[in-house]
Amino acid sequence: MAKSDKKSSSKAAKAVLLPVSAGSAPIDIGISAEHRAAIAKGLNGLLADTFTLYLTTHNFHWNVTGPMFNTLHTMFMAQYTELWNAVDPIAERIRALGFPAMGSFADFGGISTLPDAPTTPPKAKEMIRILVAGHEAVARTARSLYPLVEEASDEPTADLLTQRLDVHEKAAWMLRSMLEE
Repeated sequence: MAKSDKKSSSKAAKAVLLPVSAGSAPIDIGISAEHRAAIAKGLNGLLADTFTLYLTTHNFHWNVTGPMFNTLHTMFMAQYTELWNAVDPIAERIRALGFPAMGSFADFGGISTLPDAPTTPPKAKEMIRILVAGHEAVARTARSLYPLVEEASDEPTADLLTQRLDVHEKAAWMLRSMLEE
């Protein structure tokens, strides 16, 4: 019996997601329906975290002030652009697994592990701290999916997660470097 046919005992594998449409053609890509549902649920969490971090980063780009303005304004733009470009591949992987990708603020807010951006823009150094925490949280979300993805032999999702981890860990490192005295 292939790894992808085994039933997972993890909570994520017991996720209840409805396929895109009941009348669509069956999906037989070598990953069980249970694994596909659990992976899609986890990827929707990653999508929510990524979009929340995108919004916070873009907000900080607009509202940063102080002596580091030019450096941070430019850095935040590069980071929010990268995050914006990341949401589509995550959503498309969810769709390839046969499930809907979330796309509303309510849905994202309900499952994101990141807090919303502060209503009053913080000082520049606090923005940096918030973004470090955000990138680290998204990295943890991505990393938490590996056991399920490996059990299901879902290499495309593993590749996507590896790419996301690289981006978030480097962004956190670069931002942390700006906090040193």
